[in-house]
Amino acid sequence: MYKKQFSAKTIPLAFFLVAFISYGLLIPWTGFYWDDWPFAWITKFLGPAAFIPAFRGFRPFLGPIFFVTTSLIPLNPTLWQIFALVIRFAAGLSAWFALNQVWPNHKRQTLAAAFLMLVFPGYSQTWVALTHINQEWIPFIFYLLSIGLSIRAIRNADKSLLSTILALIFLVIGLFPTEYFFGMEPLRFLFIWIVIAESTKGFWPRVTQTLKRSWPYLLIWLADAAWLAYYYKSGAYISYGIAASQRLPSIKDAVIAVGDVLWKAGLYTWFQILVLSFQSISAPTTLLSLALIVICFALLIFYFSKLELPPSPFSPFPFGRGVGGEGDTFAISAILIGLIGILLGRIPSFAAGLPLTLQSSYDRFMISMMLGGSLFVVGLVEFLIRHERVKLFAFAFLIALGIGQQFFNANIFRRDWQRQQDIYWQVAWRIPALKPDTAILTDFVPIDYETDLSFTAPINWIYAPDVKPPDLPYAMIYVNKRLGGSTLSDLEPDTVIQLPYRTLTFHGNTSQSIAIYAPQNGCLRVFDPSFDDAETYNKFPDSLKSLVPFSDPSRIITSAPEPSLPNPPFASEPNHTWCYFYEKAELARQSRDWNQIAQLGREAKQQGFSSQDPFEWLPFIEADAHTGDLNFAKQLTQQAWNEQPKIRAGLCQLWKRVQADGPNEAQSFASNLLNTLGCGQ
Repeated sequence: MYKKQFSAKTIPLAFFLVAFISYGLLIPWTGFYWDDWPFAWITKFLGPAAFIPAFRGFRPFLGPIFFVTTSLIPLNPTLWQIFALVIRFAAGLSAWFALNQVWPNHKRQTLAAAFLMLVFPGYSQTWVALTHINQEWIPFIFYLLSIGLSIRAIRNADKSLLSTILALIFLVIGLFPTEYFFGMEPLRFLFIWIVIAESTKGFWPRVTQTLKRSWPYLLIWLADAAWLAYYYKSGAYISYGIAASQRLPSIKDAVIAVGDVLWKAGLYTWFQILVLSFQSISAPTTLLSLALIVICFALLIFYFSKLELPPSPFSPFPFGRGVGGEGDTFAISAILIGLIGILLGRIPSFAAGLPLTLQSSYDRFMISMMLGGSLFVVGLVEFLIRHERVKLFAFAFLIALGIGQQFFNANIFRRDWQRQQDIYWQVAWRIPALKPDTAILTDFVPIDYETDLSFTAPINWIYAPDVKPPDLPYAMIYVNKRLGGSTLSDLEPDTVIQLPYRTLTFHGNTSQSIAIYAPQNGCLRVFDPSFDDAETYNKFPDSLKSLVPFSDPSRIITSAPEPSLPNPPFASEPNHTWCYFYEKAELARQSRDWNQIAQLGREAKQQGFSSQDPFEWLPFIEADAHTGDLNFAKQLTQQAWNEQPKIRAGLCQLWKRVQADGPNEAQSFASNLLNTLGCGQ
């Protein structure tokens, strides 16, 4: 069936190549995301040892893992992405090792399952490397090795004691740091059952032997359950937002949840890339992902068709009776265990009331379902397809789809990282320095994988290089998320803002804040009530315009030199395009330096740059009015007036200011223009 041109010794290399194509192609253009920034900030400013107290109130056994890895790996996002690639490769090999122990005579199927787990398309969080590699993947590798060693202890009597001891140690490392894998442990019982069934007849003798082999692991599992129950109820646990549900789900809710997880983790996830592709078929990322799928499909067929592996035997069904008396047991075993594994893997996140949504940070919960999901789809292929060549094509196609999905995901994170850098540099250009205890208020920043807690770390990295614990000098606050909670009770003057940040705390108030707006397409803005921003943005959502009165630009130290963003972790300063000139113009407007703004406008025009958003013309129009270029100011006003109706109130307010305090010539010009525009006097 297979031409003997690739030996089994090439399999680790094949795993690495698949891992590299899936996760490594865009490494130089990816960075830190989500909790990566707080963890990187802790490492830099507090030291790796700070992770021990930092995790004391939340998964305390994770602290040592973070301590070890952050002590060894520098705070370079590229190095952490490389580390993530290595860890994913190691996880694939660990899964292959574990499954081979369970089904040593079904090497083709276990190899396919391990490859599918390596590229499991339902999980998109690999690029949140500093967070998820430590928080989930390192414990998961130990958990997979524990399963493999516990089975090897049964199959290899000569090494039974050593394998059992290692399996127990690795189980502790896999279970206690995080609750992600708590629900998976019954799979070990099923795997042991399969091995016992090969040599033991009768249901109850199998139960007895399986329990005999399982009890040491059962004790550790129960100890972990007791620890979790005690810890979550002890008062020592500090969650960051979502508490476990106190209400048992109804039968209807449970049925819907079961159907949802089986559909997503068992079926839909494998073809998700095709659905996403059809939504944006002409996009470059889509075309590249589809091309990669085709190329990898061809290469995988070539490799698998020439890989030397023994054919799978036929054997009795281990749960008692085979389909038709005799049949290949693997298919039905894999389907059943896969379904059970998916459901068990969902238990911790479901119990916490957390959703399972794909293509979001919540798909991280898929990590505990990917072993079950991979086994299920392999079993399904084995059960439905009898022709060996067609099976090979099916496995190659599914793996290729997973590779394409992960490349598609990598591009999302690449764009996210680029947008992050744009924002950090715009902040640096607009805000040379900030007075301590300043809160940066906003409704949200339109980036997928960052929150206000994420942004708080780089803001402090930029403006507080000499931070002195336990006080945190600056904080980014998403008001729509924090309002009404312990961080921000209400939006009134002098309201206390208190944000715990692991072992530090930010102390501020609403009257010591600046408010910013980061549009989806446009440059970052600092609201300034003195320039009538309440009227300028009066047609924007209430959540945004309600922040204007609380923005105090005097918190910005305009005379300070521009801050230096260290590379790494920040990217090098980008070329000075439109947003650079806009941010510098806004900074100059804060000081009423109209000549400087006009000069910046001329430079931007000479270099061919123009605004993406008509609101960005406002400082340049006002500067031209104050410096005597009235006709050009009028031209820009009419252009902006026609492009964006929302800006009309802002233009009216601008020319009213010019009418009130501009040069004499500008005041009379403003009066005429206000009449022409129909602005109320």
